[in-house]
Amino acid sequence: MRLLSAALATTLLLSIPAKAADVHKVLAPARQLVETADYRASGHLIRVLANGNRISLPITIKAHWFPGVLRVLMEIAPPPEAPHNARTRILLEMRPGGRNSILIAHPGDKAPASLLFDKWSDGPLGSEFSYEDFLEEQYFWPGQTVVEETKFGARDCDVVKSTPGVTDRTHYSEVRSWLDHGIGYPVYVEKTQKESGIVKEFTYFGLRHEGGVWSAHQVEVKVHGRDGSTLLIIDRGSAKAHLTLGDFSPSHLTHFQD
Repeated sequence: MRLLSAALATTLLLSIPAKAADVHKVLAPARQLVETADYRASGHLIRVLANGNRISLPITIKAHWFPGVLRVLMEIAPPPEAPHNARTRILLEMRPGGRNSILIAHPGDKAPASLLFDKWSDGPLGSEFSYEDFLEEQYFWPGQTVVEETKFGARDCDVVKSTPGVTDRTHYSEVRSWLDHGIGYPVYVEKTQKESGIVKEFTYFGLRHEGGVWSAHQVEVKVHGRDGSTLLIIDRGSAKAHLTLGDFSPSHLTHFQD
């Protein structure tokens, strides 16, 4: 009995680092995509209402990974009938370890304002595609588990369950990512909100490989059990934009051109 127990204990101990190594290998492409980010993109953020009507906002995004921090700067243009000062710029900074921040500015502002954490779950067109969703922070959370290998459509995927640490500022209790087994890029993601338990479903369409970088032409977000959706459609962009720190400075954030 003692020999059997010792053998069982040894087997369990040996299995732990093997599992951790598998998770690290599965997540490596997704983390590398973030840690090598240097792109510009433009397109539209579209809210599809339950009755089929659409609200569309032009959006530009640029992102760059600096040592220890991902900076993402977005500009949301209003509909043609909206006033000029309705334009919005948002600077998101993601630091592994939970020290994230979001700044927001409008034309006429002398300095950007810090967006309160309670507002991170909002977005330009509602909470489906929130400000927080533009940061792929889940891949850097401390809790990472490969749940299963399965298919999503025709793609073989590794499903990774990510859970935040106590210092991570997030409105999600867990995120499950279906990562393409061959390229490590997400094809489907489920994010569960902390307090409500509501699940948001992200589906990635039109995967493409340009300039050595994988991206999606379109991301659709739905709230489980609700009608309607929000679409992020990328029309054009550059995978190697050669951005610098000056592109993300607070002064640049408030410098709107007519």
